[in-house]
Amino acid sequence: MTPRTHRRLATLARLAALAAIAWGAAGCGAIKPVQAWEKGHLARPEMLMEGDLLEGRYDEHIYASREAASGGSGVGGGGCGCN
Repeated sequence: MTPRTHRRLATLARLAALAAIAWGAAGCGAIKPVQAWEKGHLARPEMLMEGDLLEGRYDEHIYASREAASGGSGVGGGGCGCN
């Protein structure tokens, strides 16, 4: 590849990168704030990250039964009495 061709490709790559940055920055300006009536969809109980409350309690019950310990989820040690 000749030096002239290399310079042209480098210039073209720089222009493409500049165009991509400008295009990406222009997309950020079009973000509109969420309206109050649109927030209602995210406030529904089925949209919670935790999932179903009853299912969570059931999972904790099964875990506690398996580990032979009640409560204290999130702490070290198990039902054997070791720390």
